[in-house]
Amino acid sequence: MAPEWHLGPVTVEVHGLFVALGVIAAVLVFIAEARRRGAVNDQSIVAVAGALVGGAIGMRLSGWAQHMDLSANPSVIQAWQFGSRSILGGLLGAYVGVHIAKRIGGYRGKTGDLFAPAVALGMAIGRIGCHLTEAPGRPTALPWGVHAPATTPECPACLTGQAMHPSFLYEIAFQLVAFALLLWLRHRITRPGELFVIYVAAYAVFRFLVEFVRANETVWLDLTRPQWFLLPTLLIIGFRLCYGYRHGYYRRAARIEEVPV
Repeated sequence: MAPEWHLGPVTVEVHGLFVALGVIAAVLVFIAEARRRGAVNDQSIVAVAGALVGGAIGMRLSGWAQHMDLSANPSVIQAWQFGSRSILGGLLGAYVGVHIAKRIGGYRGKTGDLFAPAVALGMAIGRIGCHLTEAPGRPTALPWGVHAPATTPECPACLTGQAMHPSFLYEIAFQLVAFALLLWLRHRITRPGELFVIYVAAYAVFRFLVEFVRANETVWLDLTRPQWFLLPTLLIIGFRLCYGYRHGYYRRAARIEEVPV
């Protein structure tokens, strides 16, 4: 059963609360950034709707293809009702949802730069819910290891009282730093879409590395399912960053200069 908070007569599911707060924060940042860029229009609203719908579907169905043996996977209906709620599945679903919405609406402009800082802040808030309700990470002897209640689902280390890596706190810190850096870079990288590319690249690298201390199951060669999902992503995004660097997309960001806010 998902952990809940009881506020008088109202019962609130903790993880869902922080996911909702993260979505609200992301939408507000998106709108603020769209206004700053003069991009508030029907097309941008359609893009947000596509991201929300696609993200919800991607997160719900992310547990469908867990095993290479397709017969071992749940049905689509079972995955929708009881499957895991993967952030990576949600991000992939949101990305696809935006493109479908833009195609339907006939919008050809790039919206990634509007989404990048919004997603970073939304993820930071949403991960608070993960930290409060899920297995924090693998056991550690480091002084900042944390303990979680024995009732935490799928957490053997919680039952034995072991200290664990606060992997979700690592991610909250990463997302907050990414949010600040994206706001700084938005004046220095003006080519459309490049802020989004940089954010995706940074998060892909971070997520691959933090998986080594997450509580996720390893499936092959001591790598987790998210790491196997990320390997081709890292290869593709690496080529994309090299392309951008060779074409000078990031040259201005590499210079220290006074930039008007």
